[in-house]
Amino acid sequence: MEEMDRDEIITLDYGSGGLKTSRLIQSVLVPALRNPALEELGDGAVLENRGSPLVFSTDSFVVSPWRFPGGDIGKLAVCGTVNDICMAGGEPLYLSLACIIEEGFSMEDFRQVVRSIGETARLAGVQVVTGDTKVVERGKGDGLYINTSGVGFRRKECASPGFSPRAMRPGDDVIVSGTVGCHGAAVMMARGDLPCQGPLRSDCMPLHRLSAAVLQAGAGGVRLMRDPTRGGVATTLNEFVEGTPLSIELEEDIPVEPAVEAACELLGLDPLYCACEGRLLAVCAHESTPAVLEALRSTEGGEKAAVIGRVTEERPGRVVLRTALGGSRILEKLAGAQLPRIC
Repeated sequence: MEEMDRDEIITLDYGSGGLKTSRLIQSVLVPALRNPALEELGDGAVLENRGSPLVFSTDSFVVSPWRFPGGDIGKLAVCGTVNDICMAGGEPLYLSLACIIEEGFSMEDFRQVVRSIGETARLAGVQVVTGDTKVVERGKGDGLYINTSGVGFRRKECASPGFSPRAMRPGDDVIVSGTVGCHGAAVMMARGDLPCQGPLRSDCMPLHRLSAAVLQAGAGGVRLMRDPTRGGVATTLNEFVEGTPLSIELEEDIPVEPAVEAACELLGLDPLYCACEGRLLAVCAHESTPAVLEALRSTEGGEKAAVIGRVTEERPGRVVLRTALGGSRILEKLAGAQLPRIC
């Protein structure tokens, strides 16, 4: 361990599968992520069968820079996969963690990322039970890439097998759990793309409590949920209605933080296309909306939840934004990469 403590950067030796790989696992990863399944250090983990439908997701994280206001790539890697499981109506329980580290990456920075993973996993109530570490040559990896895969089980409140856009009906309400576009704006600021500094922070957070609150309060009236990451709210809502006879009509007063609005105006961007990493969209039967809103607003992170639109049949396959002046604007899917390497 003493030899490793003297290393200030990750070298190729740490990806060899030999002594230094073992030391990295034992001194950095296991202490931060400790749990019985992980400590077996097998090629896979044996997990308890809960007797409910399995929910599985995987995601890779290549955000640049790896640290940004409100989070870092470690926090993002846990939240991203946890939230995907939550949006499928699942209760997340277990994660795998694979790190691809570039030779020369700071050892202390890697420790910080792993600490962030451990803290966020504990907050979300999940365990990192297996994983892998690789080191690539200097100049081949841009610092650090992370892959996480997650396993959970369908919540009993999510009884409907049609928990998907196919379950939507005209008259349903569209709800967002908070202000939009914060993650995209925060990463832009961290890159130095903004000409001024401000109170911008990523909304990155696990959605396990908010999604559970929605399902419990919705009493079977929740049609589907989704977290609007790359492409933002506008792109996600387009995915809901494309290829269907339904449309979504949005109101113009969608909640946006003033700092996010200012940043987007400076750069000519639309907050509706900026990524969120700690917000959920839910489509609910109209009669379930009051209870869902109350549940969200009484749960940490959902205080600014709002109804932002409704499902109609007026323009099949389209998302339409109604303006305060009585006009309308069709919101298409994001074309191209508004902000690459966002998550």
